[in-house]
Amino acid sequence: MYYAPLHDRSVNDPEAYWMEQAESLAWAKKPTQALGKDANGSDRWFVDGELNTCYLAVDVHVENGRGAQAAIIYDSPVTGTKRTITYAQLQADVAQLAGALRAQGVGRGDRVVIYMPMVYEAVLGMLASARLGAVHSVVFGGFAASELTTRIDDAQPKVLLTATCGIEPSRVIEYMPIVNDALGMASHQVDRVLVLAREQAGYAIDGVTQLDWAQACAAAEPADCVNVLATDPLYILYTSGTTGKPKGVVRDNGGHAVAMRHSMDVVYDVQPGDVFWAASDVGWVVGHSYIVYAPLLTGCTTLVYEGKPVRTPDAGAFWRVVEEYRVKILFAAPTAFRAIRKEDPEGALYRDYDLSSLAALYLAGERLDPPTQTWLDELTGLPVIDHWWQTETGWAIAANPRGVETLPIKQGSATRPAPGFDVHILDDDGVELSAGEQGNIVIKRPLPPSCFPTVWGDHARYQSSYMDAFPGYYQSGDGGYIDADGYLFVMGRTDDVINVAGHRLSTGEMEEVVAAHPAVAECAVIGVEDALKGQLPVGLVILKDGVTESDDEVVQALVRDVRAKIGPIACFQTAHIVARLPKTRSGKILRAILRKIANGQDYQVPSTIEDPAALTEVAELFN
Repeated sequence: MYYAPLHDRSVNDPEAYWMEQAESLAWAKKPTQALGKDANGSDRWFVDGELNTCYLAVDVHVENGRGAQAAIIYDSPVTGTKRTITYAQLQADVAQLAGALRAQGVGRGDRVVIYMPMVYEAVLGMLASARLGAVHSVVFGGFAASELTTRIDDAQPKVLLTATCGIEPSRVIEYMPIVNDALGMASHQVDRVLVLAREQAGYAIDGVTQLDWAQACAAAEPADCVNVLATDPLYILYTSGTTGKPKGVVRDNGGHAVAMRHSMDVVYDVQPGDVFWAASDVGWVVGHSYIVYAPLLTGCTTLVYEGKPVRTPDAGAFWRVVEEYRVKILFAAPTAFRAIRKEDPEGALYRDYDLSSLAALYLAGERLDPPTQTWLDELTGLPVIDHWWQTETGWAIAANPRGVETLPIKQGSATRPAPGFDVHILDDDGVELSAGEQGNIVIKRPLPPSCFPTVWGDHARYQSSYMDAFPGYYQSGDGGYIDADGYLFVMGRTDDVINVAGHRLSTGEMEEVVAAHPAVAECAVIGVEDALKGQLPVGLVILKDGVTESDDEVVQALVRDVRAKIGPIACFQTAHIVARLPKTRSGKILRAILRKIANGQDYQVPSTIEDPAALTEVAELFN
C-alpha cells in the first residue's frame, strides 16, 4: 500500500472509502448508506447503521477469545498502585457500573458527567455510559467549581460520577468540596452523585443524593449493551471558546468508532495485542480517543497512568513504564519531553532501561519544536512523529501514515493529510494559495468520520465558529502552509501571526530559532502592540538547569540568532528570562492570554490553567 493513492481515493470517493473501513466493525445493523445530512445540514456518516461502542470496545473481544488478554494497565506512581485488568474483567466491571447507572434512571440519550482523576474507574464511567446508550461528558478532575457548574448546566446530566480526591505529586486535591459548590451553583439539578472513595481523602456520603460507588455497583444487576444509531452522540467534550463560554463538541458513535479503528492501522501501525500508551488524561480529547476508545476498539492493551513525566519519581518515569509493560507506541505532548529534557538534558536515564519494545514516538497537542524533535531523534534513534489534530476532529488531520507508508520526516511539519482530510490553504478572502504561502488552514467538506457535527445545544455557534468564514470548508483556526511536496506546516493559531510594519510574520518561526539556542529549555514568542510598527515580537524564555551565561548574554544571543535566521524584518529585540510559563494542564502554553497581558487587555484566567501564579509573574513583567 502507498499513501498517495490511498489518500486520493479517500477524498475523491469518500463514501466508498469509508464504507470499506466500516467493515472492520461488528455492527448491530450494518449501514447501507455512507453519507447523509441531518436537519441542520451537517454531514453525517453511516446514517442507517446501529451499534454499541462499548460492545465493540469490550464484549466483542471476549466473544472472540481475547478475554484473558490485558485490556487496561493502571499504573499510579503517586499512590504506588499497579493493576492489570483483562478484557473479561473489564466486561464484568463495566456491566456492573452500567447496572448501577441504570438503577439511577440513566438510559439511552441521557447524560452522565464524569469528574474524575486518572484512575481505572474513570474509564469504566465512560464505557458504562456508552453501554447504556447514554452520553458522557468528562470534566478534567480538579477544575474549578464554576467550570464544573457551566458544564452541568449545559449538558444537564442525570448522574455525576466523581471521587473523593485527585492526587498530584506534591498534594491531594479534595474533589467533594468542589463538587458540592458546583452543584449548589448549578441551575440544573443532578439526580444522583456516585462517589468513588479513595483512602487519601475521606468524605461522609449522605446516602441520598450521594451514593458510594462500590455499594451502588454491588447492589446492581449487570446491564447489557443498548444499540444506538451511528449518528447518536457518544460524548460531549468541552473546549474553550473565544467568548469564555466553553463549546460542547459532540462526537457520534458510528463515525467515531470507524475512524478510531482506522487510525490505529494507518497512523499508529498497531495491531490487536500491542501495548499502546497515550500519556495524557481522560479529561482531554487525546484521552478519549487514544487512552480509551481507539486502543480498546482495536483490541490493544492501553495504559492509564496517574503520574507525571518528571518527579514521579524522576525524569526516567516514562522510560520505566515503557520497559515494564513493553510499550510499542508512546504518544505524548511535546511539553512532556521538554520537561524530561530540562531535568535530564543528556538523556542519561533513558539509557537505564530496556526500550527495545518501542517502535515510535508520537507527539501532538502543540507544535513540535525542532530542538525537541532533534533531541529525541538523537537520544532514541526512533521515528519521532509530529501529528496535528483538534478536539473537534477527534483524530489526526495530518500525520506520517506509518501503517501505510513511512514518509520522510521534515522537522516542523505534521507530514501529509490523513485519509479523508482534504486540506487547503486559503487567504482571508477564501482564495487558494500556492505552495509555500501561509494562510488559513481549512478542510474541504465533507469532513471525514469522527469530526463533530455540531456544538451541543447551539448549532448556530457551530456554524459561526467553524463553517461560515469559508463556505464549503471547515475553518480550523490554525495558520500554516503546504510545501511543494504536499507537507503541511502548522505555524500556530491564526492570531499567532503578527504584523510587523506591514509584514506578516509567524511567532512559531521565531520560537523555533529561540528554542534552538542550547541554553533554552522552553519558550514562547508573542506579539505586543507598538505605536510605530503595529506589533513587535517579545520572547519569554525558560533556561535549562546549569546554564553558566548571564541572562543578558542569553538574551543578546537570542536577538542575534533571530536577526540572522529570520532577518532584521522580524524586529526581535526583547526577551525576558522567566522561571515558568503559564500552561494548561495538558501542557499548552497560554499564548492568547500572554498576548492580552502584554497588551494590557482584560483576560479571564482559564479553568484549565496548571499554575495561576505563573500568570502573575508574567503580568509583573509588563506592568
